[in-house]
Amino acid sequence: RELTKDPFAEGIILSIFLQICDGLMPFHQALTQPLAHRDLKPQNILLTQDLTPVIMDLGSVELARVQIDTHSQAQHLQDIAAEKSTISYRPPELFQVSSKCKIDERTDIWSLGCLLYAMCFYKSPFDLVWERGDSVALAVQSGSNNLHFPSSIKGGQSHSYSSDLKKLIQSMLEGELSSRPHLVEVMETATVLSEASEDQV
Repeated sequence: RELTKDPFAEGIILSIFLQICDGLMPFHQALTQPLAHRDLKPQNILLTQDLTPVIMDLGSVELARVQIDTHSQAQHLQDIAAEKSTISYRPPELFQVSSKCKIDERTDIWSLGCLLYAMCFYKSPFDLVWERGDSVALAVQSGSNNLHFPSSIKGGQSHSYSSDLKKLIQSMLEGELSSRPHLVEVMETATVLSEASEDQV
């Protein structure tokens, strides 16, 4: 779509995104212990001909809720993230893991925010940082504070994505994990936006 200068309409983006969230929900609500995918990105979402998304590459899946109490535990989690989580979709808490912290399934919400951004603008906001040769870690740690939404998509055409869709992306890219919404809240907001988008057709 980037090559053909044919971006998805907002309604289609939200429809695909909500189906991705549906697919992720059983991970986050696993009966024994919640799981996190930890490597959500466009390359790990297959689309069927009718645009039904399929989440793939489950080799990165880990227990979502982790209590870190020591430096060695923090280093271990950081090393796993460096190995299994793509740098431009990795949340800030997995770049510099504190020796006293709690990690939960909202690590995936950050990646989902990057994914939703990429569905609109073809790339994660941090792919652009990587391509410039700047520090992805520093950019990620500033989170939504320095998030830039292009006024036009590559090829020159202006985009028509709503301010509410951009606010949803910003909420998912909160630097503090505790400030990010849970998946249920993301889906509630996306559903409202999807219904509003249908009304405008």
